[in-house]
Amino acid sequence: MSQPSSHHRTGLMLAVAAYVIWGFLPLFFRMLHHVPAVELVGWRVVFTLPLCLAIVAARGQAADVRAALADRAVLLRLCASALLIGANWLLYVIAINNGHVLAASLGYYINPLLNVLLGTLLLGERLTRTQWTAVAIAGLGIALALAVSFALYGLVRKLTPVGSVPGLTIETSVLYLPAIAVVAWQAHSPAGSSLGQDAGTTIGLAASGVVTAVPLLLFAVAARRLDLSTLGFVQFLSPTLAFLLGIFVFDEPLDPVRLACFVLIWTAIALFSWDMLRRRQRAPA
Repeated sequence: MSQPSSHHRTGLMLAVAAYVIWGFLPLFFRMLHHVPAVELVGWRVVFTLPLCLAIVAARGQAADVRAALADRAVLLRLCASALLIGANWLLYVIAINNGHVLAASLGYYINPLLNVLLGTLLLGERLTRTQWTAVAIAGLGIALALAVSFALYGLVRKLTPVGSVPGLTIETSVLYLPAIAVVAWQAHSPAGSSLGQDAGTTIGLAASGVVTAVPLLLFAVAARRLDLSTLGFVQFLSPTLAFLLGIFVFDEPLDPVRLACFVLIWTAIALFSWDMLRRRQRAPA
């Protein structure tokens, strides 16, 4: 009886750690706002793959990577998840570097409720009438592109029977050649490559591999230990931190339309959270 509880608790702790890191990412990417978004994502991939390969070697997981590559179904799923996370990275960097931290926050507020919806429709997880109401209210929000891309990424990774490190290694390998093409194209453009322009930018681009790989690895492990509904609930940490950064650090205006969208999302969160607590209290000990 204690093993499933410990399994779940570890997954919860890893999920919290991942979402706290993601919540503070706007601070990191704003420091690199002068780097073109496509090039920045390219360098993220370029510097993430060596880190993943080093972890695979240190943990003796090369056989797991080879097994995943040899399984056509697993490889196709990882190709899909690679495209989804690549699109999500690009959308996120564009939003942050163009002063839309609040819009990114809104997208990730919607994302957890989409996780709940996907878990219900595709994985047989059940929602109560109150939770369906919460999802419907959230659907009235905006910034769906970020939400959909990462919600689908979480779903695909949950359904793919491969470990977190081998999975991320293959995902970044899928994106590696396009990333190399992007940074090479930028290097031959009139503006030139951002890498090497100054020490701060070079260190930041190199560090992008770490800030990319670490939370994704934590998330991948957590996604396999938690149901999507619980994972979606924890996910509110990241947009809340981003929202606070947008208001108090980046001084973004909270106009009436945007405020109305946030109110809808917060209402949905309140309904969903209240229903989860009520059901837990009613559950037998």
